[in-house]
Amino acid sequence: MKIYTKTGDDGQTGLFGGTRVSKASARVGAYGDVDELNSAIGVARAHLSKSDLDPLLERIQSELFDLGAELAARPGKHVGVPAIDETQVGALERAIDSAESELAPLKTFILPGGGAAAAHLHLARTICRRAERSIIGLSSDESVRAEIVHYVNRLSDLLFVLARVANHRAGVPDVPWRGRGERLTKSDP
Repeated sequence: MKIYTKTGDDGQTGLFGGTRVSKASARVGAYGDVDELNSAIGVARAHLSKSDLDPLLERIQSELFDLGAELAARPGKHVGVPAIDETQVGALERAIDSAESELAPLKTFILPGGGAAAAHLHLARTICRRAERSIIGLSSDESVRAEIVHYVNRLSDLLFVLARVANHRAGVPDVPWRGRGERLTKSDP
């Protein structure tokens, strides 16, 4: 089987179910953002070698594949993969609670960064937020199940907490945000 089909050369792509749509459609944008998120989590996993976080992130990647498949189908078309539901949302909430239990409470905003793994998890978090915005944008014109929005919203929270956990475990402090007034010194212009 060849990887290229040439069927998208006219700027159209096929959804599950055979419907052809523009590659610039909101639906394609939404599942494209989910695909990018999945890839970013894969990069984060590569930087968390031999971590107990890996099975959780691997499960999330599989769930994102299921979620992306649902978004890649024409509305009402069942694609033969498990649908994301409140069970997976609840699992994300439990993972957040568990991860937060090893962290000191936040007392200030933090900048994305710290160690490499944390920085990649923060990047995945921001991509997750974009995917959420794309999905919500799609839902203003087409049917999107609420559980999908709930899942992606909770996932961005989890990725934030996991970034903090990665820094904590690596002995790297989170990078606190300092307001503009705090950053200025006498030598600053």
